Amino acid sequence: MHADITSDVIAAAESLVDLSFSETERELMRAGLGALREKYRLMRGVRLPNDIAPALPFDPRAFVPPHQLPSWPDRAPAPDTLDARHTTDDIAFATVAELGALLRARRLSSVELTNIYLERLQHHHASLNCVVTLTAELAGSQARRADDELAAGIDRGPLHGIPWGAKDLLATAGIPTTWGALPYRDQIPDADAAVVERLAGAGAVLVAKLSLGELAWGDVWFGGQTRNPWNLDRGSSGSSAGSGAAVAAGLVGFAIGTETWGSIVSPGSVCGVSGLRPSFGRVSRYGAMTLAWSMDKIGPMCRSAQDCALVFAAIAGADPRDPATRAAPFRPPAPADLRGVRIGYLESAFATAPDDDDPESRENDAIALDVLRDLGAELIPIELPELPVEALSIILDVEAASAFDELTRSNRDDLLVRQIEDAWPNVLRRARLVPAVEYVQANRVRTLLIQELDRRLAGVALYVAPSFGTNLLLTNLTGHPAVVVPNGFTPGGLPTSISFTGHLDDEATILAVAAAYQQATAHHRARPPLFYQGGTGTL
Repeated sequence: MHADITSDVIAAAESLVDLSFSETERELMRAGLGALREKYRLMRGVRLPNDIAPALPFDPRAFVPPHQLPSWPDRAPAPDTLDARHTTDDIAFATVAELGALLRARRLSSVELTNIYLERLQHHHASLNCVVTLTAELAGSQARRADDELAAGIDRGPLHGIPWGAKDLLATAGIPTTWGALPYRDQIPDADAAVVERLAGAGAVLVAKLSLGELAWGDVWFGGQTRNPWNLDRGSSGSSAGSGAAVAAGLVGFAIGTETWGSIVSPGSVCGVSGLRPSFGRVSRYGAMTLAWSMDKIGPMCRSAQDCALVFAAIAGADPRDPATRAAPFRPPAPADLRGVRIGYLESAFATAPDDDDPESRENDAIALDVLRDLGAELIPIELPELPVEALSIILDVEAASAFDELTRSNRDDLLVRQIEDAWPNVLRRARLVPAVEYVQANRVRTLLIQELDRRLAGVALYVAPSFGTNLLLTNLTGHPAVVVPNGFTPGGLPTSISFTGHLDDEATILAVAAAYQQATAHHRARPPLFYQGGTGTL
């Protein structure tokens, strides 16, 4: 029995996992390994849809003492800076707060606003390749309802009547949800994702399902590459590629993205938009494609940090359909008074080395620190924990391989566009050979990482860091919240960014500080010249 499991086969497997057994030990293992293989086959006979989570809940809060959430003043009323004499381009690039002021003053209807965005989506999709499905019929009905309700004095909040776009891994009842990948191109859910439900309840208007890199990696999907509004020869990064591009190009009032390892931060940075990656467990992932159960997060991508706060307030909260979620207080804060606020900064990450491959971004990062100092913040140098963070990426690989187990075993992964070493088909196959022991060990190191980062944050309200580098993976593993905001441009005209990271569940602080930074700068108000002419007509 199991004659194919020879000593040489076992020895070959040992070499893959850096172990060495004796011939006697290998002989003892042979029958048991064959029995294990039969157990694998039995388990594979059970149908496990993508949304079935393992009975191994992850909560970073379980490993650290509770943090006392500070109280920030509520968000101040937005200045009414727009009126009907402005061009449709001005309207398209307005913030959520500004659009809401126009709607409530009856200077603009939700139907009119929705038509502006639908026309821009149709007109610019060919150049950006950021739309998977226009949801014009749904948008029309939601916009008419918003107008009727607002006219009747029914106000569902700041998002009432505001058009938005959904990353196309969020389920929408009766509307294709493709995950950016050919094997799932024709799937049509029968229920909405929790985030879609909550935004509908807030009166927001869904105008489009936006592109994502296939299975949430990169900016290439089955329709091609999503391009950057600031330079159409470049991609918009990923995986929230369409969400970043559409917000940056003024095609939606705001968008929803997801992040497992940089998928909000990266396109937010590249496209020059503000993005919030909430703490793990703050927003329900029910109805969203699963990539990694212990790392996936959902958050807003907007034209300002204050807009992110408004959207986050609508989508955050506990949901019994996602056991990882928890309730925590949140109210959209006003821009913070930074006088005396202790803000950490990753000292070594801000240093520009002679061989720095990104000196332009480092220069903008240094200027951002100067802005915070000028606003009165006390900057405290800190460093990241000295643990093998990059090695812990096997957690993502293994969980993704489990989420897409059937795709790999059926060989339908051959339908994915990107068939290279650094793409999902190969990574999912490779992850099948990661020992279960090493996955558990990686999560034990992760516990140390969470605890050590918490200790280093003890003396600061938050910390600021370059948007890319070790910090990005580290904080996705620990579940800490971050907001990315534009902080300038390269000489070639491409946006750069800076990131603010906070204590678990303390989105209010990072949003209040990011809003103060944006109040003192104007980078988030910049508009891609190809998508803003400023004279396309008036309302």
